[in-house]
Amino acid sequence: MSQATITLLFLLFAVIMFVWEKIPLGLTSMIVCVGLVVTGVLDWKVAFSGFIDSNVILFVSMFIVGGALFETGMANRIGGLVTHFAKSERQLIVAIMVIVGVMSGFLSNTGTAAILIPVVIGIAAKSGYSRSRLLMPLVFAAAMGGNLSLIGAPGNMIAQSAMEGMGKSFGFFEYAKVGIPILIVGIFFFALIGYKLLPDAKPNDDVVFDETKDFSNVPKWKQWLSLIILIITLIGMIFEDAIGIKLCVAGAMGAVALILTGVITEKQALQSIDLKTIFLFGGTLSLASALEESGAGEMIATKVVGLLGDHPSPYLFTFVVFMLCCVLTNFMSNTATTALMVPICVSIAKGMGADPSAVLMACVIGGSCAYATPIGMPANTMVITAGGYTFKDYAKAGIPLILVSTVVSMILLPIMYPFYP
Repeated sequence: MSQATITLLFLLFAVIMFVWEKIPLGLTSMIVCVGLVVTGVLDWKVAFSGFIDSNVILFVSMFIVGGALFETGMANRIGGLVTHFAKSERQLIVAIMVIVGVMSGFLSNTGTAAILIPVVIGIAAKSGYSRSRLLMPLVFAAAMGGNLSLIGAPGNMIAQSAMEGMGKSFGFFEYAKVGIPILIVGIFFFALIGYKLLPDAKPNDDVVFDETKDFSNVPKWKQWLSLIILIITLIGMIFEDAIGIKLCVAGAMGAVALILTGVITEKQALQSIDLKTIFLFGGTLSLASALEESGAGEMIATKVVGLLGDHPSPYLFTFVVFMLCCVLTNFMSNTATTALMVPICVSIAKGMGADPSAVLMACVIGGSCAYATPIGMPANTMVITAGGYTFKDYAKAGIPLILVSTVVSMILLPIMYPFYP
């Protein structure tokens, strides 16, 4: 049996177990991780490299930074301020999605979500609304916001590199031509219809953030210092390129500063780390690596695109590429999905004598539609425990959003990027 076939079987197993949820999600991801090593698909170093991935370091750091905001009661104070202005659940959802969407256009999607998750849980605590109904719109808005600028997501730069290889380029706000309409329509969708699809789940018993504590005895300096360190960490993330410090390192510096200054104890810091998230994310990264290294991902892409024939309709070709990227990105990272699909799409577009701009844009936008699974993007994984979500919760709210994004994209892409200008 080929490595690609074994990988596809593990992918099928993961999907079934994630949906069925008879065993914990983290355990499923570890079975896949260990299984890929035992069957020889991946070297053990590659399989377990997900646990030292920069996103895992960022997760751990921001769980501590966010935990400090809760341990001191500052998250609840901020929540009280926000809920003073937003009077209904739908107003809160819209406000959160607008703020996150705009920030995510210029910051890392994961970094934006990591910074705002504790704030949103504090908002939920003060407003009395279920946190599960606020956290999912947050991570979806982070994904949509990545399409507002050239630096919004790593996949954007991959398509840009392909364009530069052909002597062309996308402008800094080129993706926003489609990204802004998707973000606006997505927000309207959740304000009018989508909020009905959001789960009203109860967080697990071992929730990372405890919002029911009495914070009256916490010194004011601890509250304010937790907020100041969060803001400094955020500034470090915004100016990542200028100061040369990676997101995960900025997060780790914030976490260390909180413990050194005595805002929280080492024990409180360790208790705030959600190990379920770490195992789920680190384990499933091995599956993404296997899809890439074994050629299984390329096999899926080539087979699907090959069904269209030698001279497919440009509109149909763009649609199929978009949907294929949507499916792949929910099990691989959007970066890996875009990197896989871009060369395939460019070669086919060139063979058709067509401008590849539309299909590259379809790759990037489709690759950002990681709404339907908890492993689609790191931000989805970060909120799974805090929101008390199941795999089906993501599919129920995420698949309709994918359909909305598809409709908007299929209307705008042919108009703005004609295949034969």
